[in-house]
Amino acid sequence: MTEYFYTLIHQPYFVLFAIIATGLLLGNISYKGFSFDVSAVIFVAMLFGHFGFSVPHTFQSVGLVLFIFTIGIQSGPGFFEVFLKYSRQLITLSVILIALAVGITLGCAYLFELPPDMMVGVFNGALTSTPGLAAAIDATGSPLATIGFGVTYPAGVICVILFVTIFPKLLKVDLKKEEKKYVDQQRTEHPELYSKTIKITNESISGKNLRELNIPSTVGVVVSRIKKEHDAFIPNAQTVLNSGDAIHVVGSVEAIEKSEKLFGHAIEEELRFDERYIVGWFLVTDKKIVSKSLVDLQLNNYLATVTRIRRSGIDLTPTPYTKLRFGDRLLISHPKSENDALIELLGNEEKRLSETNFFPIALGILIGILIGSIKIPLGSFDFSLGLTGGVLITAMILSAIGKTGPILWSISSGGNQLIRRFGLLLFMTSVGADAGKEMVNIIQTQGFMLIGVGILITVIPMVVVTLIAHYGFKLNMLSLLGAVTGAMTSTPGLGAIDSKTESDAPSIAYAAVYPAALILTILASQLLALLC
Repeated sequence: MTEYFYTLIHQPYFVLFAIIATGLLLGNISYKGFSFDVSAVIFVAMLFGHFGFSVPHTFQSVGLVLFIFTIGIQSGPGFFEVFLKYSRQLITLSVILIALAVGITLGCAYLFELPPDMMVGVFNGALTSTPGLAAAIDATGSPLATIGFGVTYPAGVICVILFVTIFPKLLKVDLKKEEKKYVDQQRTEHPELYSKTIKITNESISGKNLRELNIPSTVGVVVSRIKKEHDAFIPNAQTVLNSGDAIHVVGSVEAIEKSEKLFGHAIEEELRFDERYIVGWFLVTDKKIVSKSLVDLQLNNYLATVTRIRRSGIDLTPTPYTKLRFGDRLLISHPKSENDALIELLGNEEKRLSETNFFPIALGILIGILIGSIKIPLGSFDFSLGLTGGVLITAMILSAIGKTGPILWSISSGGNQLIRRFGLLLFMTSVGADAGKEMVNIIQTQGFMLIGVGILITVIPMVVVTLIAHYGFKLNMLSLLGAVTGAMTSTPGLGAIDSKTESDAPSIAYAAVYPAALILTILASQLLALLC
């Protein structure tokens, strides 16, 4: 019986789920608002690893690609907008962080007379950069780099998790308030839409049709209905405006003010349709129209007008060239007789939002692995994005594209969260168990010196960069912590902060910083090999 029990508890699958269950149980314990949440899994895994329990390394790789792919799929649509807007700040933070880490590494190497080859490994372990380790081994040709990495990597992982969990509280930053600020900022950048009725008194536009006026582009509003004499109807591109007509416009406050100046003046009259017309919401779930623009749908054939698009909880003013995404909600004015035809065109199936198609996930990850394995010669060193970089960048590009032929590059919100969390748990369990096996032995054989140096290289740059970004750049703390974990190339760190918010702020910032940080860390490793 004892032998059977011993065999059972050492089964890899038993160990895996025992660690996950115990970690999640402990992570849910909160003290004065503080909890480790999903990050507790890695500490439990280290304890299990210390006592001889092991988790196959395959779980780590599988968990990593699932987690990173779902991050990329979620971040892709908003990545390029954020990168163009904040790239200078985010990349500056990466440069400062890595430059500080290089400086501390050089200082400690000379001050404590530590082996140069080992210090290159210590640098990469402190920054939790496996691609950087590959560059370090190539540049030094010494096994000491691997030893230095092995000594500091576990502490680097733990320090990043502790930092993103504890430091906001030390700065007295409420992450829930930061989440609200982020959402409010998103809404400010995409202003709330209003509607107003305007009477046309401007003689200069009288006699012109809507196509000639190009109102969505010139003013920024959508004309949803027109009343001529006593008849209110849905206009089309050929509808001619005349003085005395009343039009109902939809747009931001600023856009409506511009339309008043162009057309005439606002009136307190509601333009009611007769029983022939209705206004309703339609859900985009037919993959054939995903990534198509509104003009491609030829809604004029249905005598229909899209007055607003609701995407991720934000209302957008539609233009003819607005491209549709899976899950968009369209508010459409249309004849009642065309209702079924519009449903057939758009899909409008609520249940499709909760479905998860695994084929695009598998294919996307496969493409990412292939791209990550491509090696680009850089002198004596071959650069590659590696598993993480290849999968992340591929997922971001695919999700930004939206659709390739019949393949829809998206995952339902619920499916994304489930796969991401499961991937993170697999990754943390394997990483923690591996680290736990060596931790005590490394401390005994190498002493606390290298671990202490590694902690300095990990913590000081994060503290400095966070203070600069928080007080200098005034970055939202969620975006800031995502950028820091991206600069540290720390997937567990991102998981720790990602679990504390429902927004995509950390994920997008991480995705914006990670590629640059990956390259900078590799170049820094080569530089350290020359200078140490």
